[in-house]
Amino acid sequence: MRTEQSFQITDLKQFKEQLLAWAQQFDEVVWLDSNQYPNQDYEALLAVEAFTAIKTDTFDAFKDLEEYQKTTKDWIFGYLSYDLKNDIEPLSSKNFDGLGFPDLYFFQPQKLVSLQGQTATFKYLNAVADEIETDWQTILQKEKPFNLPALANIELRPRISKQNYLNKVNQMKEHLQRGNIYEANFCQEFYADQVQLDIYATYQALNAKSEPPFACFLKLEEFTALCASPERFLKKQGEKIISQPIKGTAKRHKDPQKDAHLASQLENDPKEISENVMIVDLVRNDLSRTAQKGSVEVQELCKRYTFKQVHQLISTVTSKLSPSCSIRELFMTTYPMGSMTGAPKLSAMQIIEELEETKRGLYSGAIGYIDPEENFDFNVVIRSILYNQEQRYLSCSVGSAITIKSNAEKEYEECLVKVEALKQSVQSPQ
Repeated sequence: MRTEQSFQITDLKQFKEQLLAWAQQFDEVVWLDSNQYPNQDYEALLAVEAFTAIKTDTFDAFKDLEEYQKTTKDWIFGYLSYDLKNDIEPLSSKNFDGLGFPDLYFFQPQKLVSLQGQTATFKYLNAVADEIETDWQTILQKEKPFNLPALANIELRPRISKQNYLNKVNQMKEHLQRGNIYEANFCQEFYADQVQLDIYATYQALNAKSEPPFACFLKLEEFTALCASPERFLKKQGEKIISQPIKGTAKRHKDPQKDAHLASQLENDPKEISENVMIVDLVRNDLSRTAQKGSVEVQELCKRYTFKQVHQLISTVTSKLSPSCSIRELFMTTYPMGSMTGAPKLSAMQIIEELEETKRGLYSGAIGYIDPEENFDFNVVIRSILYNQEQRYLSCSVGSAITIKSNAEKEYEECLVKVEALKQSVQSPQ
């Protein structure tokens, strides 16, 4: 049982910074921030200090996660790596891996704080007398370290050259022409090794640039993810399942008229729309495998959403989960998310593995939580900085959807647009 106590917040922005700064003392931290986007269950969630944990490779990973969730019957927070595909299909991951993250890592937090509106609710396991009150007062007195000049000038280098990238996109288009796939998400890594990163300051810089609805700060031992994701993978609320794939990206412009023109171009771009529609079809098919008959619906198709850095086309697909289906079945029939694979999913993943040069690991995986009632919410790990504090290895991967109409040069430019905010977040202003 968790001891609960709620407090009223006077300055939400300041309290969030103080709360995350306070959390830095713990070895296990997951911070999920919706940046005040509407229709979210929580403004933010903070889980710290593992009471129990599970850390596994891909073999039987979803089975192990299900057993762990049923054993704890509590809140658990953590991540699913992209390479859990190997637990679902006869696939492998043999590309270079500089990060060395476990394939799955979840923990049951001793201390959990949820923010809803102007209310902070503390939910502690095994709380001693006045522990919540003491932590509340400590947090309020916390000085945020974000204003310190902590950012290093880290140069991100591409794992593959531009020419090699262009060649690989054209190889992928050969698969498209032969009908092996209809679409595939092709990714490349930008990296830095032997670097020291102030993870708190870097996260704050990254989040401030984008303020996305699925931001995340994750630190599990030496494994760190600083995530500015605009995309939801999957949410379960009772029997309702929600997936919100993103396909279609356009950069922002400082000039309002030019920015509006870019947004309009995106909304009417046949290539971008076709990319999105193909993934929506894939998601509908995935959800139908665990849904009550006739319950799969497309509530939004190719709706344009605008963020600080980019315009995006986002679709919303929902279903009602069949009473006979478990969380494990739901994950194994929808993972990895179609927006990061392509269609058909298995063929796309095989070709991705063949052409990419870096193991994706947590990139294009998912970070989130499962609550005691088996409700959950997971993002898609994109627009993210991944960092191994022991190895001092930093990785930022970006990708785009390749279709028969793709222009390799334009796809490369899209990758550069996506990586720009990540580059800025690890470089001090000149």
